[in-house]
Amino acid sequence: MNVGIGLPSTIPGIDRDSLLTWAVKAEERGFSSLGTIDRVVYGNYESLIALAAAAAVTERIRLTTDILLGPLRGNGAILAKQAATIDSLSNGRLTLAVAVGAREDDYAATRIPFTERGKLFDAQLAEMRRIWRGAEYGTAGAIGPPSSRPDGPELVIGGSVPATLRRVAEHGDGWTMGGGGPDQFKETADKVKAAWAEAGREGEPRLIALCYYGLGEHAGEAAKEELGDYYAWLGEDIAGMIVSSAATDEATLRGYRDAFAAAGADELICFPTSTDPTQVDLLADAVL
Repeated sequence: MNVGIGLPSTIPGIDRDSLLTWAVKAEERGFSSLGTIDRVVYGNYESLIALAAAAAVTERIRLTTDILLGPLRGNGAILAKQAATIDSLSNGRLTLAVAVGAREDDYAATRIPFTERGKLFDAQLAEMRRIWRGAEYGTAGAIGPPSSRPDGPELVIGGSVPATLRRVAEHGDGWTMGGGGPDQFKETADKVKAAWAEAGREGEPRLIALCYYGLGEHAGEAAKEELGDYYAWLGEDIAGMIVSSAATDEATLRGYRDAFAAAGADELICFPTSTDPTQVDLLADAVL
């Protein structure tokens, strides 16, 4: 199983130097991916722009939105062009993982109907595939830049509802779980693989999991502050559960790594609770 690392772009207070230093160190230490988590109504960096910045200072490491809130980007044409651009700038390193999300404030802020997000997402996924395959949209022809792969960047679908299984089978190259433990991951991954096979898809879907981590002195306090604030919208009890799930010591991190590998994950992306670039080395020493 590959191990990726999240960019601290989600954490308020992140700055240019910390983000770019983090990206360079992550590639040097051998992580498989740099990941982003998406949100609009929050004091964080925008996901696609953060990945574009990371692409400019790296050469090998993959760039993964885990996940991007697809419907908030409007129609499929704009998101398809944005994704193809980052994929081209990075020489084909983008994994576009997308889902609908559940925060009503993000939809209110972008004036996208929250109750229609599933229908909008289905249309967006189909539209992006058409665009990446070269469909023409007027006198100038296709919407570019050309894709690095025939069907466009690697497309991964997030979520846990029944519609997620259908979307992966119809449009995706794989599935990602936005939160939860190894047992929950395996249960849904088995359903994803069954839907994939039933649809007659060849090969296997790519399967991605995530966890939160922070190491070193004050790791527990940092997790409580960052995750508690980020997930406050879910209520104190659920936010507290997410805080307590963060790995704040090496043994717990290695336990997550081994358990997700045993559950069939192809990649585990570890998202930080601190913007300090020393966290990259601490994670690498613990799990690579």
